[in-house]
Amino acid sequence: MDSSPHDLAPVVCFGAVLHERRTVARHRFVYPLAFLRLPLSDLQALRVPLLGIDRAAVFSVHAEDHGPRDGRPLLPWIRDLLARHGLATACDGEIVLQTLPRLFGYVFNPVSFWFCHDRAGHLRAVLAEVNNTFGEHHSYLIHHPDLRPIVPDDELRARKVFHVSPFFPVEGEYRFRFVERRAVHAVQLEYWNHGHCDLVTRLSGRAVPLDRPAMIRWLLRFPFMTLGVIARIHWQALRLWSKKVPFFRKPEPPLKETTP
Repeated sequence: MDSSPHDLAPVVCFGAVLHERRTVARHRFVYPLAFLRLPLSDLQALRVPLLGIDRAAVFSVHAEDHGPRDGRPLLPWIRDLLARHGLATACDGEIVLQTLPRLFGYVFNPVSFWFCHDRAGHLRAVLAEVNNTFGEHHSYLIHHPDLRPIVPDDELRARKVFHVSPFFPVEGEYRFRFVERRAVHAVQLEYWNHGHCDLVTRLSGRAVPLDRPAMIRWLLRFPFMTLGVIARIHWQALRLWSKKVPFFRKPEPPLKETTP
């Protein structure tokens, strides 16, 4: 197992997302993409060509797209959330937001991850911030019950309480694995229901420094990536609908915004 601290500098990760349905109407696709990993302690001081923080730019990251959705600074908000769940001491180090930026002013983030570390750089908790296509959002706060460091071999579970896809019910559980290394970052999510793995999703990428060449590379490779995310969601949904996959109506979202 690799539980050693690692570099928490801002990076761009170039990789892919895999989505594999393992139940009725088996279905699989892989798309290339890129994502950001941003340490929150230095977020406002970050100066990278083509990337704006809370301002318009080719690429931009806005506080109003995350957390309380009101534009407040993100670091105090996540610190307060961790404290309310008894995680302030364990997660007293850097917090890294892994997300898609707006591109030409638009983004749809199916899920952003907040990686919460201790002062030694070990991963202690992850907040998975999930958005659906109905404009709703919900977060899962993931950690070991004893708050020990999270390492790549660990599987962490969370009860599913939020509607994401009309082709799966709001029941069962998610099983997460997280990999944070200097060169490679990955999240694997499995959806289990009635003792069966119905869905596997994996987001992974190789990290490069967050600088002008990286942002130009991103723009040249994926000029319409954020529009492509939402377009591909609807395209894949249409394919499943055409296969007559059972459809589940959307229930009301949970009253609480975070599931511990």
